Amino acid sequence: MKRFLWIIPMAAVVGLDQFTKWLIVSNFELNESRAVIDGVLNFTYIRNDGAALGMLDDHRWIFMVTSTLAIVAGLVFMFVYYQKHYDPMLYTSLSFIVGGGIGNMIDRTVLGYVVDFIDVRFIPFWKWIFNVADVFVCVGSALVVLYVLISDIKQSRKNKTGDHSSQN
Repeated sequence: MKRFLWIIPMAAVVGLDQFTKWLIVSNFELNESRAVIDGVLNFTYIRNDGAALGMLDDHRWIFMVTSTLAIVAGLVFMFVYYQKHYDPMLYTSLSFIVGGGIGNMIDRTVLGYVVDFIDVRFIPFWKWIFNVADVFVCVGSALVVLYVLISDIKQSRKNKTGDHSSQN
């Protein structure tokens, strides 16, 4: 059963993402903005036809293909790699990335656009509006980088001490 525990955070990400988007769509008019923390954070309902942060608007097919490939690759990796090595940090990270990808893919497939609403106001140059799925993709990606760095440091230490018995 432990083998499939990574499905829980992935499903939680998809559920949280879709729930927050439903709340926004149900309670906001398109382009409506409300302050959550004045001058710091607003919720602003927009429709994103492009990629993350609104890049490449009106190229939905590119994102459908690349998102599908990334989601499938992540799932295949998690199923196959598990046979060799399980690391909770890596699997949680990948679950965040795949879950966020699935959350935005649901929007693109069902709605034809992605619902975005998190509007950061306290960073003067920040102009992008994003959603919960985007947050989890970014956090998951940062955790994968951290995982790789930690693994590399551990491997370097093993190599320096001459312990070559268990390589990752």
